[in-house]
Amino acid sequence: MVKTMNENHKIIVASDSGIAIRTFGDISDALSASFGSAGLILTEADLAPEFFDLRSGLAGELFQKFTNYRLRLALVVPEPEVYGERFSELAYEHRSHTMIRFVPTQEEAQTWLNS
Repeated sequence: MVKTMNENHKIIVASDSGIAIRTFGDISDALSASFGSAGLILTEADLAPEFFDLRSGLAGELFQKFTNYRLRLALVVPEPEVYGERFSELAYEHRSHTMIRFVPTQEEAQTWLNS
């Protein structure tokens, strides 16, 4: 099946749209920007250091909100293991998740969100 992308279903690239997840408050902005799109791509540069510390709850809150609203989220993190064992496990568990996916490149994020 070929999926045609129209303007209402474009992929949002956080850095191109002024989106970053630095605080819990930024999650609402990311959600708002993502409604009606094929999904949001966040790279390591778009994420606060606290995101990678799972004890902060920032990653969990982001994932929960995007899942609740059924919005797709691609996280470009080429080497999740550099953020520790727990974060690496989280990335591994989300390698085939239907709504939230960790990928090593932005091209893979685009491919997944277009599928």
